[in-house]
Amino acid sequence: MTSVSIEYVILIPLLFTQVIIFPLVASMMASNWQDSQTNIELQDVSNHLASTIQQLYLTINNDDILAGTVIQASTLPVTVGSYTYTATGLLSSPSDPDSTRILTVTLTLQEVGNTVTAAAVLGPNVQWINSTLRSNSGDASIDVQKLSNNTLVFSFGGD
Repeated sequence: MTSVSIEYVILIPLLFTQVIIFPLVASMMASNWQDSQTNIELQDVSNHLASTIQQLYLTINNDDILAGTVIQASTLPVTVGSYTYTATGLLSSPSDPDSTRILTVTLTLQEVGNTVTAAAVLGPNVQWINSTLRSNSGDASIDVQKLSNNTLVFSFGGD
């Protein structure tokens, strides 16, 4: 009879662990993994967007390019982890007007609120118009206007 008591003492906690705790822990681990994957994918999109802006700056900031407007249609995915996102930009304002400016691009997943940032290093002749790029907009774009004084005015299109 004593062996039956010992078996219950050992098996009941083991059964409890297998039936209740193990699925709970596995579910939490899977959820954390999915959140991490979504953040990594969102960071990739953010880096791609910042890189595209920087490449546009390097291309258009050339004396051979005349004043005018360039619209780069968005090549970004419409969703990240089945969620749409918005992108905003913030241009640094250094005290020295001839110093490099840094555009910080912030992407935010709709519905869940995950946020990541990426930076694009631009020259002193850049201005940024506060705007929002919505991933599910049919006309999402990066707009650049080159003025006659070689100032480049960037913004997101497709609000």
